[in-house]
Amino acid sequence: MTLVQGAAAAIAAAIDDMYAAFVAGDRARFDSHLHPDVTTWETHLPGPLRTRAELDAYRDARDGAGHRPVMDTLTARDKRIDVWGEVGVARYVLVAEPHGGPAQHTRVTDVLRHTRGRWLIAHHHAELVGEP
Repeated sequence: MTLVQGAAAAIAAAIDDMYAAFVAGDRARFDSHLHPDVTTWETHLPGPLRTRAELDAYRDARDGAGHRPVMDTLTARDKRIDVWGEVGVARYVLVAEPHGGPAQHTRVTDVLRHTRGRWLIAHHHAELVGEP
């Protein structure tokens, strides 16, 4: 396995672990995959969240109001990952199966930086789409 292949495999594993952490309700583990300067742009969010503090404030308010989504599964499918040195880009379809609801498909692009020996998401962009 080349260095690039190894980095791509590490990114794929990190993405899978991040979504497993969300399903498990383990916010600390989920957050361990985010760069401190992460930007988050998602269809359902109230505009782009340009800092980690904005993301945390949004999640604290959502969770405090009892609106944290409950998912049976979150699966990143059809991953395409490219790596250029200390930067990686992952594109995939996220299939979310909410508890008691139909599956939702989201196109995701994550930009990652290799920081302190780990691949961390520096930018997350997700757009809800219909069935693929």
